[in-house]
Amino acid sequence: MSEREQMEYDVVIVGGGPAGLATAIHLKKLCQANNQDYSICVLEKAPEIGAHILSGAIMDPKALTELIPDWKEQGAPMNAEVKEDRFLFLNESSSKKTPDWLLPSCFQNHGNYIVRLGELTRWLGEQAEALEIDVFPGFAASEIVYDKNGAVKGVVAGVMGLNRDGSESADYQPGMELLAKYTVFAEGARGHLGRELINKFKLAEGKDPQSYGIGIKELWEIDPQKSQPGLAIHTAGWPLDTDTYGGSFLYHLNDNLVAIGFIVGLDYKNPYLSPYQEFQRFKTHPDIRIYLENGKRLAYGARAIAAGGLLSLPKTVFPGGALVGCDAGYLNASRIKGSHAAIKSGMLCADAIFNALKADRAQDELTEYPQAFEKSWLYDELYKARNFKNWFKKGRKIAILMTGLEQKILNGKFPWTIHHSKADHECLLPAAQCQKIDYPKPDGKITFDRLTSVSFSNTNHREDEPCHLKLKDPTVPVRINLEEYAGPEQRYCPAGVYEFIQNEEGKEQLQINSQNCVHCKTCDIKDPTQNIVWVTPEGGEGPIYSGM
Repeated sequence: MSEREQMEYDVVIVGGGPAGLATAIHLKKLCQANNQDYSICVLEKAPEIGAHILSGAIMDPKALTELIPDWKEQGAPMNAEVKEDRFLFLNESSSKKTPDWLLPSCFQNHGNYIVRLGELTRWLGEQAEALEIDVFPGFAASEIVYDKNGAVKGVVAGVMGLNRDGSESADYQPGMELLAKYTVFAEGARGHLGRELINKFKLAEGKDPQSYGIGIKELWEIDPQKSQPGLAIHTAGWPLDTDTYGGSFLYHLNDNLVAIGFIVGLDYKNPYLSPYQEFQRFKTHPDIRIYLENGKRLAYGARAIAAGGLLSLPKTVFPGGALVGCDAGYLNASRIKGSHAAIKSGMLCADAIFNALKADRAQDELTEYPQAFEKSWLYDELYKARNFKNWFKKGRKIAILMTGLEQKILNGKFPWTIHHSKADHECLLPAAQCQKIDYPKPDGKITFDRLTSVSFSNTNHREDEPCHLKLKDPTVPVRINLEEYAGPEQRYCPAGVYEFIQNEEGKEQLQINSQNCVHCKTCDIKDPTQNIVWVTPEGGEGPIYSGM
């Protein structure tokens, strides 16, 4: 193994999304305001900033205004202010609209903006570079570096050129150790290094298990006659059954664009359920289909969402670093928003880092960060929504009733806190206890097969590199998952990565088409045996989303 070079920074940030960039920008601004000069770098595994960003997204500008008060003057791509909210309850052929006066505040979006978060993230990257922050896209952090006392002291990034079997090719690059006084992890939901840190430092002890959803999204160009910039539609109900958490969004942007997406809670029970196919069915509803007919699909993608909120939030600091944004799980599921929380958490973390560096501290715990969070508006917001996801574990009817009571009437001041104890992968029932779901074939106009959809994500991986979807035990997929759960990985994956095929001996085996992977992390979360481990592939690989 070749020796690695080292580079030293005061702060290394893993992840160039809203949380990581907000951490860097706010820290640099603190340096400028206090005549300090601390070195900062941001590592991003995507080939360019924003390329791996996937979100609805309606943006609450509150945190961005704190970070960059003149964002409008600076040209932030936030132009479609929400003008109308519609919340629909669907059955198979019709819908009922919730009267505006009954909508809880979490579903009221006036003053917020419909955005293409990839474009906004790219703009944040430009702001960071203008501040002379080192931003390195295409540079995947694959390993954590610990000091002799077990504190985090940096990461290994930029490893490239390994053969399929793990040996070094002629193009092998050993990567570099980027060392820091503090390392911030901002990888998004179920970050693979964040997962390691949560386990190593037992950061989730005493917390509810994190609860996830998978969000699947398409971007469409629609008939100009149907375009209503600023219209935000959310739905609940069909096609999901009453015991499965989920819903949809349809957001009208400028330029005749519509962002349409579907979210399914990964605590679903039936192994025959396919979140991808549920999304395709949803698009055929007459109240949704009408917007897409005669339109053109431009892009496709999927991403896991950390939806457990405050009750699942781990301890966010450990010796040498911190978790920010969705790597920790700050998303507010009741509002279907996480970007403002990501930015705010990054700013709170930056405050703590600045004070620590100013006091000549290094690689200790940034206790000021979680303390500041508990005094912030973000804590208040997440506390108000703390029961939201757990109500849905009691069924849709109870959830709708109790969410309305808690959010609309009691303003989040419910006297009890509702907990859950099962991780998402523990919720899947054996196939013998469940009913098969017969999904219709795609029509190629409104609904599509998975492989066609993956081609709209611009996903690419080098074919002869090591597979980044690791199996702890290669016998488990057939011996347990296929036998007991009817092979759920071939349905929960939105990219056709997993399929069961017959080998030359006529026996079933799992084939992993890792080139298709859109980095959603669903397999890492939902695999009932927790046998699949997602690790980062080479930098610059995966999807390239067009402003999703």
